Amino acid sequence: MPAKFRGIALHTWTVDTTPLDAALAAAKAGGCDAVELRRIDFTRNANALDLVKQSGLPVACVGVEPGWIFSSKGEEQERLFGVFRESCQATVALGCPTLMSAMGPGSASLDEAVANMRRAGDIAGEFGLKLAVEYQFLHPVMKSLDIVRDAVRKADSGSVGLLLDAYHLQRGGRSGGAFEDVPAAEIFYVQFSDVPDAPPNGPPPVDRLPPGKGVADWSGLLRGLAAKNYTGYLSYEAPNPAHWARPAADVAREGAEAMRAEIGHAFGR
Repeated sequence: MPAKFRGIALHTWTVDTTPLDAALAAAKAGGCDAVELRRIDFTRNANALDLVKQSGLPVACVGVEPGWIFSSKGEEQERLFGVFRESCQATVALGCPTLMSAMGPGSASLDEAVANMRRAGDIAGEFGLKLAVEYQFLHPVMKSLDIVRDAVRKADSGSVGLLLDAYHLQRGGRSGGAFEDVPAAEIFYVQFSDVPDAPPNGPPPVDRLPPGKGVADWSGLLRGLAAKNYTGYLSYEAPNPAHWARPAADVAREGAEAMRAEIGHAFGR
């Protein structure tokens, strides 16, 4: 079963203490094919667009400010959706097709969350973008893949789909390829890191490891994605104080090489 993944992206949270220009250089030096940006990269760097464009690295995905999903009507909700629109504009300017969002905080009802997903999908659709919503096993409401899938289906937007993160899948009881029930069309984006054989140290958990250093079933995961004909990027999101204390290029290289080795093992290369 051949894998046709587009490449390995470096998520900037993995090298969080590294300035953006140095993180971009580290991604290139570490052999990554692209970079995944967060909203904080733009708030920390007024010239983020120029820095990324000058790096020559493709952008795999752009993260939006979380909190909009469970926001209630009012000034803060309008601010969050205004920032969401700004992220759409930046994503288009960088030639990237995909946004992602964590669940974030908030006290809105599940029905309101679905309505907010629909609104976000409408905005993303205006820009021709896809929005990948991340399942997070520690979230108080969206704590299972099934719950998130149900909300995305109810939002009924062709612009809103799922982000599958190997860490959250493993922690949430979906080890390896245990997402056979998820249609390929619902999988918009994939992040990866390995899971230590120990309880999580979050939220947010910052105990994430390179592939092969933990308990995740990489062959199962990669074969499961290939069976769904996933052809997007695999983004190395591995926040960990041990990574932040090391040279960013070494961290990027370690993650990229480890994932390429796991792809080779999974497909007999």
